[in-house]
Amino acid sequence: MSRGKFISLEGGEGVGKSTQIGALAHAIRSRGIEVVETREPGGSEGAERIRELLLTGSDDRWGGQAEALLFAAARADHVDKVIRPALLSGKWVLSDRFVDSSLAYQGGAGGLGIESVREINAFGIGADFPDRTLVLMLDEGSERARVRDAAGSDRIGGRPADYHHKVATAFRLIAAEEPERVKLIDASGAPEDVSQRLIDAIQDLLA
Repeated sequence: MSRGKFISLEGGEGVGKSTQIGALAHAIRSRGIEVVETREPGGSEGAERIRELLLTGSDDRWGGQAEALLFAAARADHVDKVIRPALLSGKWVLSDRFVDSSLAYQGGAGGLGIESVREINAFGIGADFPDRTLVLMLDEGSERARVRDAAGSDRIGGRPADYHHKVATAFRLIAAEEPERVKLIDASGAPEDVSQRLIDAIQDLLA
């Protein structure tokens, strides 16, 4: 049985990942492919417990290194319990965030360094980096997130605008360094237009 494909959907706050991962999963399933949808932080029982620690409490609950290590630990369990078994059984995996979020948030915006965070995560996930990472980019994303999270953001989403600008810059840098794996997708316009851009960006994997 051939190994399935692994696609992660990335982007800053409020760019529409939740909407688009469902649309992309539907498009892939319509081609007769079995798809597992998952998310980070979380996706497995152990990782969901760590998610609670990461996204609640004050912004200074964890130092930068501890935060990066917690994300890496959650990811290692997620890969071991959910992602790798699905891929080995021939299923495709779509994850709402994966390792590139850590590279951009903790590595880029958090100042730990993209390569340092990559090394931390490589120990836990081995060769199971995504076959394709699709990064939704939207200038108005921060305003959309502000409206969506009017009742209160999680401890990472609620960080200052400058932090989220650095996240976007880091995603662009990652895409420039790995153009075959990481694709920047314009998230503006009608949702169905964005969905088509995502499908177009994985056509080579579907062939």
